[in-house]
Amino acid sequence: MGKIQKIHFIGIGGIGISGLARYLNAQGVAISGSDIKESKTTKELQQMGIKITIPHDASAINDQDIVVHSAIIKQDNIEILVAKQKGIAVLSRKEVLPLILGDKKVYSVAGAHGKSTTSAILSALLPESSAIIGAISKEFGSNVRQIKSESVVFEADESDQSFLSSNPYCAIVVNAEAEHLENYNYDLHLFHGAYAQFLLNSSKRIINAEDSYLETLSELRAMRLFPSKDIRNIHYHLINGEPYTQFELKSFGLFRVWGIGEHIALDASLAILSLVDEVGIEVLRQRLLNFKGIEKRFDVILKGKLTIIDDYAHHPTEVKATLVAVHRYAQLLNVNIVTIIWQPHKYSRLLSNLEGFKECFGKNIRLIILPVYAASEEYVKIDFMEHFGHYQPILATHIKRINQGNNQRLLVMNHHEVLLEITEGLSVGFGAGDITTMLRYDTSTT
Repeated sequence: MGKIQKIHFIGIGGIGISGLARYLNAQGVAISGSDIKESKTTKELQQMGIKITIPHDASAINDQDIVVHSAIIKQDNIEILVAKQKGIAVLSRKEVLPLILGDKKVYSVAGAHGKSTTSAILSALLPESSAIIGAISKEFGSNVRQIKSESVVFEADESDQSFLSSNPYCAIVVNAEAEHLENYNYDLHLFHGAYAQFLLNSSKRIINAEDSYLETLSELRAMRLFPSKDIRNIHYHLINGEPYTQFELKSFGLFRVWGIGEHIALDASLAILSLVDEVGIEVLRQRLLNFKGIEKRFDVILKGKLTIIDDYAHHPTEVKATLVAVHRYAQLLNVNIVTIIWQPHKYSRLLSNLEGFKECFGKNIRLIILPVYAASEEYVKIDFMEHFGHYQPILATHIKRINQGNNQRLLVMNHHEVLLEITEGLSVGFGAGDITTMLRYDTSTT
């Protein structure tokens, strides 16, 4: 960071900005921040000794070297205006990445799906490195491993092209499926070109060579994983009720990783291959067992007569991959009833992927559909019975979690009316909105 010793973050409660703040705090940089309201994240940052201003206020800006803001902060924010008046440099998260990561050995992980899991697995394989991940790793209970280190595992974001600013020493691409095209002028060539540039920016490259775009990069010097032939003999089992996947990778023998599914074996394999020339294979085999999953990715939050999984999937590809794992987990648990509770995330995503959503839930399931989590988008009328009638779904307004000792229940609600009471089997919630609160916490009094 050179002469930069004091940084202020506007919108510090967000997971991306808070991740940078935690990381830099561990590197010895003086951090302050602000947000519109208090949250669990801002409270945690305060407990670390970081000064937080709630809400945004001109007084938060004093003698900082730079001010960094999240993508949702507008340029008329009072703190941005004051910083500019004082001659303090104001940068977006994307713009500040080269300053933060420019002199680090960065293992940068990108992809439309699976990058959080791959990043968390990679951080388990590199316990001496810092980590900045877009989800909470259960291994260290945070989205950041807060240690001072010259190397860092970084979950890179393609949605705003900021992955091009991540200074990768090692670039890992799980897949390059088209998403967030609105930030690429809906130009697929431009989108794929950004991935190619990301890879070219690194000196070490690991790719899923069976991805439809990545397989076309035949001239690129990279270590290629061919999942259909390089990952073999996949088996699933339970250890103390926790799901595990066992697999063979190339000629390196057997590995075991927390979670269920080919996609978990794929993510783990990419992480392993990125380090085979740096860390002994037996060390990697043992360290892989330290991975315990990440919050909201096949997150088993209740086990027993009623088993509940909370999952962040909000794209058809993610839902389909997770459901393969869900059904395998159900078989291991000897469960016959699988209930899907789906909260669509954003009207724009639902409409642009409608055909995919209509078929991604598969067969032998009970589907409950909640209202779209709009995320500040304008309301759009959608006839769910017309599009999803083949599932005979239950259309509900919300879910209530009831915690009464061993009597754990989920109530499917239409306003004040109970449509269904779920007391057994396996239930999985999909969505990036407030469905996670409904599933995790006793809301019987609200």
